[in-house]
Amino acid sequence: MSESRSPAFYYLAGFFALFVLFLYGPTLTIFILSFQGPEGGLTFPMRGFSFHWFGVLWQGLGVVDVWAAIARSAKLGIVVTVLTVVVSVMAGLAFRRRFLGSTLLFYVAIASLILPSIVVSLGIALEFRIFDDFLKAYGLSPASGSTMGLFTSALGAHMTWTLPFGMLIMLVVFNRFNPAYEEAARDLGATPWQTFRHVVLPIISPYLVGVALFGFTLSWDEIARTSQAVGGPNTLPLELQGLTSTVTTPAIYALGTMTTTVSFLVIGATLGTGLYLRRRRLRGASDAGKGTI
Repeated sequence: MSESRSPAFYYLAGFFALFVLFLYGPTLTIFILSFQGPEGGLTFPMRGFSFHWFGVLWQGLGVVDVWAAIARSAKLGIVVTVLTVVVSVMAGLAFRRRFLGSTLLFYVAIASLILPSIVVSLGIALEFRIFDDFLKAYGLSPASGSTMGLFTSALGAHMTWTLPFGMLIMLVVFNRFNPAYEEAARDLGATPWQTFRHVVLPIISPYLVGVALFGFTLSWDEIARTSQAVGGPNTLPLELQGLTSTVTTPAIYALGTMTTTVSFLVIGATLGTGLYLRRRRLRGASDAGKGTI
């Protein structure tokens, strides 16, 4: 016999539905309004349905080079992703054994998660300005006039946001990792590098995909930590923030729809890659088990 649900269930379900609507309602609204007709505005009701504003976006939005900003954000996101994966794996391997100062180093590494983003951004900008003054005092100032830039200060700012997430994931992974696999490889004469490449890496590869997802998506959408530390040309989120005060057509919604679509495509590709690697690993383990029978 099925039990009847209490009224509290429906209250909580309704509250959860409102919460989901609050989270994704603005994104859905922007997505719908980006398909306004040529005479459409920034609010409902919609005036026709077309891809007109995507065409306007393709032609550019005034003085702002949107496509150059997209390219800058994509390049920065890729570099951040690679560094986050590499450093997170190295950190996960290092923290498998306790060493002097490991606890302090761990808390220092993840402290940026609880610090206000704007404070981190201002701190990084101040550090680079002090460094610029030091170089200027010795006549070593760079040609651009500042060492701040996309792959210096902005890269560091993004790493303070993405790296703690990657480290936490890898620490959990290696905490559950069975060292018997490595011991078996060493017994068969494998070197440390061969053990890592042929044993450890294939096992943790699905989790590396998750770390890469964090790295790219967090970098792609980051604005607060980039605002004071980017130096020269802006990333896409900063350009998008600036456009909100100058562009008064649904073209700004078209840009928002496009950037959100990129994020969902990356998430979908990442999940698909993770599932593929997981199935491949399970298939390999099954084949190996059959071979021993």
